[in-house]
Amino acid sequence: MRRPAYLALTLVLAFSMTAVGVALFKPATTGTAMAVAANAFLASLSGEEKGVALQDYDSPKRVDWHFIPKDERKGLKIGDMSEDQRKLAYALLKSALSDVGYDKTTKIMDLENLLKQLQKSGPIRDPYRYYVTIFGEPKADARWGFSFEGHHLSLNFVVEGNKVISSTPQALCTNPAELKENYSDKFPKGYRILKLEETIAFELVNSLSADQAKVAVIAPKAPAEIRNPGQAHAPTDAPVGVAAKDLSASQQQLLRGLIDVYCAAMPADVAEDRLQQIEAGGFDKVHFAWAGATKPGVGHYYRVQGPSFVIELVNTQPDVAGNIANHVHCIFRDMAGDFALPIE
Repeated sequence: MRRPAYLALTLVLAFSMTAVGVALFKPATTGTAMAVAANAFLASLSGEEKGVALQDYDSPKRVDWHFIPKDERKGLKIGDMSEDQRKLAYALLKSALSDVGYDKTTKIMDLENLLKQLQKSGPIRDPYRYYVTIFGEPKADARWGFSFEGHHLSLNFVVEGNKVISSTPQALCTNPAELKENYSDKFPKGYRILKLEETIAFELVNSLSADQAKVAVIAPKAPAEIRNPGQAHAPTDAPVGVAAKDLSASQQQLLRGLIDVYCAAMPADVAEDRLQQIEAGGFDKVHFAWAGATKPGVGHYYRVQGPSFVIELVNTQPDVAGNIANHVHCIFRDMAGDFALPIE
């Protein structure tokens, strides 16, 4: 018989409190919080449901990811869960993200309601058409993974020793990128989930001198898509564009701010690990590259790459209403290897 979801969570929390010997359990790290939430979620599932949601850590499905619409995906669909199970699935998602990251993620999911309304597309547009997969047993002495994925979202984590050792690929996308009309109180004109990802980059590229722009602008036309979507690793090409060391102090501040936007989707300890790796690799070695138009409403693309990471954003596709370049795909990846899977 399936335990009620609230009982599953109570049992996991009680076990955790006993283990640490304190009256009130407060996870010390994101990895700890994720393990508690993952075990609560798994305890709420039937055997059949668990067979879908829980996979071996070494399953090839762990690195099978994408943010495009797909007929089938790995994991247990939010729409196939009970209300209590959904609450536990969202609690797991929230444990893996910052408040900012969780807000963006849930808004991207909710945007499916608008796409369904505008496209009259039936079941393929559904805010519950997102999938939860856990790879391996969420235990302190094991390495395990968590995936949350669906249209315009792919969030992937690996935890070991109660520490998040991988949080990539991190893909957040929106269509429309900015609402050009007022559709409802919920979806007003100007609504824009990934605003800072674009506005800071535009400010930076338009601050470049002519000499800096000659180096930073790598193509007059933006590519159609980010590189290597759905592949297990980011491209290993050398960075292109203008180096941070060749930017002014104010331009470097903009570049840091842009990087911070992507890191801020993660909880403080995970974001800090990313930023420390960037500094350890040398901020001077971070490059900023641009392709396409340097104003909104026309196709554009940028790449920010350092020894430890690469960020890409592309906005070339029209939105659902036909507005040009109003459909954003953006991603943060690990140059050492996504999914805690080193590049050979």
